[in-house]
Amino acid sequence: MTAFLTALAFVVLAEMGDKTQLLAMAFACKFRWQTVMWGVLAATVLNHLFAVLVGSYLTAFIPLSYIQIGAAISFIAFGIWTIRGDELGDEAEKDKFNPFWTVAIAFFIAEMGDKTQLATIALAAKFQTILPVWLGTTAGMMIADGIGILFGIVLGKKIPERAMKWFAAILFIGFGLFGLYEYVPADFWTLPIIAGGLLLLAVSIWLAVRNATPSAMEQTCPLEQPEE
Repeated sequence: MTAFLTALAFVVLAEMGDKTQLLAMAFACKFRWQTVMWGVLAATVLNHLFAVLVGSYLTAFIPLSYIQIGAAISFIAFGIWTIRGDELGDEAEKDKFNPFWTVAIAFFIAEMGDKTQLATIALAAKFQTILPVWLGTTAGMMIADGIGILFGIVLGKKIPERAMKWFAAILFIGFGLFGLYEYVPADFWTLPIIAGGLLLLAVSIWLAVRNATPSAMEQTCPLEQPEE
């Protein structure tokens, strides 16, 4: 249950302002919400199953302590990435196929190498279990992208998400820093390393803020959905 709840919470946070949530909003303006939800579910089930399988078997080749340190660093990166935000790419333009396959293929491609997929790999490696992490990350994706679909088809107006993004970013960075403190040997933490690390983190956050993409909620759509 701990693995499931942790996976669910992390993916919901990671999805706030993420590319796939933006895709959910965009597709909700074009297709029926049921079509978008089923497409997201199909893509997420396959993509995250691949991710948890990779994460669960990493420890057979790489020491667990290295994976834990890598996961902590990745969480800090997720936080900075969340601050910077994502832009919709060409995925939203793939509308030559059946609406279901359009959504499913676009989401599967968008998730490859995305921070939610990397978070899924890290969580599977951390908890060494497949089913709870798989179910948790899938449920988290459906909740977060369901919110995106709701915004796309019901609200249809500008709603600031800056507070949500900063809340998620601070949590990610906090978990990452705590993980480094917990897993990196104590004799590594010299004053120059700590000062240099904090300076690097501050500069990274500053660059993320400076290069942040427009809020997902600034990309609005009409209240009335066009027919498929």
